[in-house]
Amino acid sequence: MTYDNFFDAQSMFLWSTFVISVILGMVANKTNFCTMGAVSDLVNMGDSGRFRAWILAGTVAMIGVVILESMGLVNLSATTLPPYRGGEFQWGRYLLGGFLFGIGMTLGSGCGNKTLIRIGGGNIKSIFVFVTIAVIAYFMVDPYKQLTSTWYQTLFAPWLGKASITLSGSQDLGSVVGGAVGVDPMTMRMILGAVIGIVALVILFRSADFRKSFDNVFAGIVIGLAVIAAWYITSHVMVNGADGKQTLTQFYNNWDFAMDSSVGKPKNGSTNLLPQSFTFISPIGQAFGYAGSGFAKTFLTFGVMSVIGVIVGSLIWSLITRRFRIEWFASFKDFITHMIGGVLMGFGGVLGLGCTIGQGITGISTLALGSFLVFISIVFGSALTMKIQYYKMVYESEATFFKAFTTALVDMKLLPGGMRQLEAI
Repeated sequence: MTYDNFFDAQSMFLWSTFVISVILGMVANKTNFCTMGAVSDLVNMGDSGRFRAWILAGTVAMIGVVILESMGLVNLSATTLPPYRGGEFQWGRYLLGGFLFGIGMTLGSGCGNKTLIRIGGGNIKSIFVFVTIAVIAYFMVDPYKQLTSTWYQTLFAPWLGKASITLSGSQDLGSVVGGAVGVDPMTMRMILGAVIGIVALVILFRSADFRKSFDNVFAGIVIGLAVIAAWYITSHVMVNGADGKQTLTQFYNNWDFAMDSSVGKPKNGSTNLLPQSFTFISPIGQAFGYAGSGFAKTFLTFGVMSVIGVIVGSLIWSLITRRFRIEWFASFKDFITHMIGGVLMGFGGVLGLGCTIGQGITGISTLALGSFLVFISIVFGSALTMKIQYYKMVYESEATFFKAFTTALVDMKLLPGGMRQLEAI
């Protein structure tokens, strides 16, 4: 996919993202693919179907990325959006961000992707959650490099930076394990990808109920393939420059030599044009910046197009199936709960460098250690919140927060049974 004109190449970069995102939105709506719902089903009903769909999506994406990398078709070590394989193992960010995000998606009735799906289905509540996430993510990340400093730099970096380990190389499993046993990273990625992938698929499909669930299997496969497709396309849109074929980022970095003027030059293209795949918190922040620019084309990014595409895809499916329904807050308490959820997702998604899709599927496709840590933290934060909510709902005034919190930790085998404050339900 090589173009003689930068703007033609950029259009391919953006519109292919939009098409894949529309498919993702339609499939997620059709199959009710929801990571918060997946944790809820597992915790409250013991139903692992949607959770297995989530794991399947990550497994498919991981296997696909390992194959593409082994063939030299993608080089994910170069991407910094986000820096999945960065040499800084920021364990403090991963744990805190994932935990906050898990709480937030539970209070906000779904993760970043589900918020977009619900907007496409007519949910007004999710628009408020979206705006809340957008403002926080924008000022935390500064996706267009227009601020003097970000909220992350002023509020979090001074102390979270201490909770970090500098590695000698990349933090992906292939590099870490390969370095320890004397095997080159690419070979070790292939070995680990094959082993983890086969084991995961065997465990997933041992469940007869999961095998029989078309929607769950379909969702896992298609969403995993969407992540692979995005990695591939954003790595292969090229421009014929003076020195031969160049990636969009390379061309952008030589803009002053290649172009007569700065008209149409994308904002922060050195980052926003890198190879990337789906994640939704930072892109929601980019959407805020895009709207603030008066919808200027130079502010269009992969992230903005993915946000728009998922909403459009969900809307199309909602209209086709006549499931489009306007939904409003049930009470003022419902409003506050959703706003708190949006705040926690905004901060948590940026701190954790991704959301349930961005880290739980896309990040895991790179075998990044941080992605696995964020994934675990999100599940823990969400499951803990659900158990607390459940105990408070059942026991009402008898269940103080402390009692519900302590009992939830007992249920999760993190405290001894003698500390139980409420009878198990």
